[in-house]
Amino acid sequence: MSIKRETLAQLEKNYLFAVIRGNTAQDAVDISKAAYKGGIKNIEVTFTTPGAEKAIEALAHEFKDTEMIIGAGTVMDNITARIAILAGAKFIVSPHFSKDIAILCNRYTIPYLPGCGSVTEIANAMETGVEVVKVFPGGVLGPGFIKDVHGPIPHIDLMPSGGVSLDNMEKWVANGAWAVGIGSALTKDVKTEGYDSVAVHAKTFVDQYKTISEHH
Repeated sequence: MSIKRETLAQLEKNYLFAVIRGNTAQDAVDISKAAYKGGIKNIEVTFTTPGAEKAIEALAHEFKDTEMIIGAGTVMDNITARIAILAGAKFIVSPHFSKDIAILCNRYTIPYLPGCGSVTEIANAMETGVEVVKVFPGGVLGPGFIKDVHGPIPHIDLMPSGGVSLDNMEKWVANGAWAVGIGSALTKDVKTEGYDSVAVHAKTFVDQYKTISEHH
């Protein structure tokens, strides 16, 4: 099995992505560890984090033989994608679709999940071998977007990022989301309650997903 296919299968199985925006590389590492402790195994460290590649490298090293899949988010160009892959990122996410990033990721059999907000963008991404598209911004497009796209294009996998909450996760799952990305909902209490709060919120999402998947 190709590395790309293996990674995608594992990401889908884990289902929940923690989107980590740290104030520093160490902050991103601590948030990631807490999210993993709470049961979220797909860890996406964004490049809005200063020194994001250092955080990716540290996590890739420390969690090498665990179920954590470490990837990079907010990757704006193929140079950044290459830096992330060299640091140990197993998947690449961007807020937009870039053909250059797609080509680079294919070269190294790394899954590329570009952010798309229209059917044209999704079709353009698919032409470059993209198999999973990040629905972005998820909060603007809403769960119905996935169902609508699956009408004409049933074979593209779609994952919302942004706009996913405990209250609406079931709607996303019911509409056919391949996975869901959870961001600021995990870190909302870090300032007051520290990193342990991230693990608590992560576990709440994990438990919620378990309940939903038993129904679907």
